[in-house]
Amino acid sequence: MKITEVRLGMISVPLIVPFKTALRTVNSVEDVVIEIHTDTGHVGYGEAPPTGAITGDTTGAIIGAINDHIKKVLIGREIDDFENLIKDMNGSIVKNTSAKAAVDIALWDLYGQLYKIPVYKMLGGSRKSIETDITISVNSPDEMARDAVSAINRGYKCLKVKVGSNPELDVARLAAVREVAPDALIRIDANQAWSPKQAVRILNQMQEKGLDIEFVEQPVKAHDFEGLRYVTQNSYVPVMADESVFSPMDALKIMQMGAADLINIKLMKCGGITNALKIASAAEVYGVECMIGCMLEAKISVNAAVHFACAKQIITKVDLDGPVLCSEDPIIGGAVFNEKDITVSDEPGLGIKGIEKIRYI
Repeated sequence: MKITEVRLGMISVPLIVPFKTALRTVNSVEDVVIEIHTDTGHVGYGEAPPTGAITGDTTGAIIGAINDHIKKVLIGREIDDFENLIKDMNGSIVKNTSAKAAVDIALWDLYGQLYKIPVYKMLGGSRKSIETDITISVNSPDEMARDAVSAINRGYKCLKVKVGSNPELDVARLAAVREVAPDALIRIDANQAWSPKQAVRILNQMQEKGLDIEFVEQPVKAHDFEGLRYVTQNSYVPVMADESVFSPMDALKIMQMGAADLINIKLMKCGGITNALKIASAAEVYGVECMIGCMLEAKISVNAAVHFACAKQIITKVDLDGPVLCSEDPIIGGAVFNEKDITVSDEPGLGIKGIEKIRYI
């Protein structure tokens, strides 16, 4: 199975409601899609969202990285030369983790198709289904409470509540959500919005009010590992590192420092399934539970995250609600998303069969 062509396109998928965090507001998914074609007729699919506020990757940067650098080391290569392909792809350009993730995902897709086995079974095959949380965007306390009621009525048991855009309102936001969802598991995501001391004050205030927070994601700036450790050591709420983890080395340093209780693995931050496996292996050694997350992506890349999550027991928490936040699904095949319940496909590779409404570049 030899690579003959690399094609890029765009997909545009409106969200049901705007997605609001402390860093950005998004109204639609506008992602770059990669198709890696082979001489056997097999196609591998990957996807990259331009999340410049988090990864620094814009649409133009993703397209440029693939067309000007990565594609050159792929054409004419055999998929069976897999590890060398991945190594050369990662060495073709520094950083650009989203572009690398899209290519890495497409290559894993083809590798599974070559050996006629689903990727999750190649990686470990721990389970066939997982259960995701759903995100409650940061808004006024009343609006967040209404969104929480809607999520509970749709069957969700776990709510991921965005906070941080106005720290003085955050306790009121959580109190409003907890009042209408007394039995839900609630986790919060500050998206780097607080200072370390501010984070400890707010988190401890939340727990003292009985709001029962499962954990907080990335309370401080991504580069502030010492501040992250300060919050971990002084907060009543367990701390998860998210934007601080862009590589296996980042994850390892955080574990060695004791800077966080949990690690959030996102394929777009770490560069795909290959590096996600390295983070998971380190977490297994250190006994640190992980969550699999997504940026706000359509089903191609989230589907890859589903395969990874279904393969590894160290993934104990799931935040893969991107596809259910979309108003439509242009992706044919792959995992089945039934609100909170996600079931992986047993088709070879990642199980994607095609993409509707793709605009080729």
